[in-house]
Amino acid sequence: MSMERGSERKARARRIVAYLKRTYPRPKSELRYATPFQFLVAVTLSAQCTDKLVNRVTEPLFKKYRTPADFARADIAQFTREISSVTFFQNKARHVIAAAQKVRSDFGGRVPDNAEDLQSLPGVGYKTAHVVLGELYGVWEGIPTDTHVKRFAHRFDLSDNLDLRKISKDLERLIPKKDWKYVNNGLVLYGRYLCSARPHECSDHPLTKLWPVANERWIAAG
Repeated sequence: MSMERGSERKARARRIVAYLKRTYPRPKSELRYATPFQFLVAVTLSAQCTDKLVNRVTEPLFKKYRTPADFARADIAQFTREISSVTFFQNKARHVIAAAQKVRSDFGGRVPDNAEDLQSLPGVGYKTAHVVLGELYGVWEGIPTDTHVKRFAHRFDLSDNLDLRKISKDLERLIPKKDWKYVNNGLVLYGRYLCSARPHECSDHPLTKLWPVANERWIAAG
């Protein structure tokens, strides 16, 4: 990539983040939970699944399972049935129970507060780890990339990569670390409530006004 294009991307990214900071100043997940481990579970279940559906599934689930010990003791067959409405529910059930067992045995029942330990848990990758760190501990050591972030990273020409981890690293190079916490939450809410994935006229949308070319760049981000 040329230095000129890199400079343009950095300037565009910073204008986008300035809008997100103003519009969504307090990053907060819309996933519902009462305990730290429940939030880890909710984020795990939310992969390629809407928060609305996850909240519907976890409402009765979290009345039964609250702590890592509760999840660690769960019967795998029953737990799998209980989350069967979410995508990839069989893998997610195995990951949740295995992660609970590891948190109980290796971390004293406390959700880890650093990315390395979080990513040692079954089913927890870069995105999940950094969403959990931000929500639970106010630690923003990375930019989590989900389908919303991936979609806008491509629409606004901020990354050429398809791999979520690589997109995160591209964004982290473009955006000052002090602003990382606004990116995932802001783009998720912007995509969820203002600029959906289906092609539509969005020239009047705030971010498109910053870079009108985006109105013609409907790039699949699945």
